Amino acid sequence: MSKLIIGWAERSITPEDKRVSLVGQFYERISEYVEEPLTVTALAIETEDDHAVIVSGDLTTASRNLLDEVREGLGDIPGLDPMKITLGATHTHTSINYKGRTDKASLDIFRAYLPEGVEYKQVVNTTAEGVQTPEEGRAMLVERVREVVRMAWADRKPGYIANGFGRAAVGMNRRVCYDDGSAKMWGDTNNACFTTLEAGNDSGIEILFTYGEDKKLRGAMINVSCPSQVLEHRSFISSDYWGKVKRYLREAVGEELYVLGMCGAAGDICPRDLIRWVEPHTPILDPNIERLNVLPRKADPSMFEIDGAKKIGRRIAREVLDALEDVTELTEDAPLVHKSFTMELPFRRVTMGEYNEAKESFARYIEGKTEVNYADKANTLFQCGIIERYHQQQTKDLIDVEVHVIRLGNIAIATNPFELFVDFGSQIRARSKAHQTFLSQLTCGTYGYLPTKHAEDGGHYSAFVGSGTVGHAGGEMYVRKVLTVIDELFGDEA
Repeated sequence: MSKLIIGWAERSITPEDKRVSLVGQFYERISEYVEEPLTVTALAIETEDDHAVIVSGDLTTASRNLLDEVREGLGDIPGLDPMKITLGATHTHTSINYKGRTDKASLDIFRAYLPEGVEYKQVVNTTAEGVQTPEEGRAMLVERVREVVRMAWADRKPGYIANGFGRAAVGMNRRVCYDDGSAKMWGDTNNACFTTLEAGNDSGIEILFTYGEDKKLRGAMINVSCPSQVLEHRSFISSDYWGKVKRYLREAVGEELYVLGMCGAAGDICPRDLIRWVEPHTPILDPNIERLNVLPRKADPSMFEIDGAKKIGRRIAREVLDALEDVTELTEDAPLVHKSFTMELPFRRVTMGEYNEAKESFARYIEGKTEVNYADKANTLFQCGIIERYHQQQTKDLIDVEVHVIRLGNIAIATNPFELFVDFGSQIRARSKAHQTFLSQLTCGTYGYLPTKHAEDGGHYSAFVGSGTVGHAGGEMYVRKVLTVIDELFGDEA
């Protein structure tokens, strides 16, 4: 073991003078104002044996191409291996578009199979004057992420760490099962055919506190198994509940506190209680969220509204502050081992029969229409996904994904580039030799949902083939590999 050297930095990624195209929904949205600023935060940790720079941004996704570009500009930093930089996303749906149309491939399939004369209509014009282009957003992101890494690396000083743990009802399962064996993401539970939610959730909050040489708190890395998408349908820029967490914690312990939000395994998790359903107060455009017989409930504020994001922010902040009070011992020397590797996972495939059936089903849906829009795109996402996958699998068998496993003292940190279903995360945490296991999804890449076998059998969005690139077999491979690496890093110490 050797002494810990720790650095922090934070940079704004909020566009300063332009509106933006917001990503994360089936329809186009242009930001009207900034509800909560977007930031990117970096934690640099080093010992004489190894190092890691963990970066998290208020983004919908953190693509591998974006990370590659960031790394290309950081090779001149003495002592820093760019491959030991990880970049994750909190998965807010009210952040900047830096990739162009994120559904371009499936949209091209959608348009390609439209009969002659059928026109696709966007809801808004993303090329309007004063709107940041994806290219501008990408250039700004690359610059700011590079800056925050350089700043955190330069900020390194001897310091201390302490573990913390909290528990709060933040994320809940969003896949509803029915008595015919089917499942539906955002399904209506006020239905006599409803049987259960497909899986559980993970209410645990893993926390790493860091301190300076003076033993004063400097920062907190907080791992919550729920995407920050309370406000996902709104037309403003927002870091969602993570922005609220930062504000509440800084009000309590000081404005200089660094906060790094990390999204755990949460592909089938959302911030809404589908049993005690509370409607949005203002209209939303989402064909997957429809309730025909809404009953009044005494429950949380609507988790589609700003009050809901504030509620979650307070819950997390309270748990972090409670955990902070429980800290009795600080550690200044701890083993740090950072393993990064590439996994080849099997491409989820479709059959010729599924392909032909999807084309026929698509044709039946479109028949008689002269104009289509985002709702039609959403309603045929299943068919378009199968058609697209059939073409992709002609030349592709495996997906290469970058994975990081880090040991820091008695904790483990494991990354994945998916929206990983919670059961996979639970399997890792339950069997990990680490005292605490932090899981960071949508990190160092973005390859869609990674569902369980149970979810694939139930079907619907998030579990059908077009929702991701890898199926349950790849998820099981990922779990086994991560546990194997954690076992190697901890040996017989547990």
